[in-house]
Amino acid sequence: MSLEAKLAELRAGSRIPADKRALMAQATQDLKDSGALDRTIKVGDGLPDFSLVNANGVEVHSADLLDQGPLVLSVFRGVW
Repeated sequence: MSLEAKLAELRAGSRIPADKRALMAQATQDLKDSGALDRTIKVGDGLPDFSLVNANGVEVHSADLLDQGPLVLSVFRGVW
């Protein structure tokens, strides 16, 4: 089964009401039309040095991590 066919199957079995799916699709299109995607970080883009607090409350600096080797940054969106 192709990926497109599998995705169509998943959409067809979705529990999200059609009106809500339409609203989500419109919001996605509005975001694309705004040009916001043109300003997002792309794979391979360089980033400025940054610091973040880790799960233990310790500030971690990207430069320190890069000294140890390549750094992979993953961004999760959502409520914790």
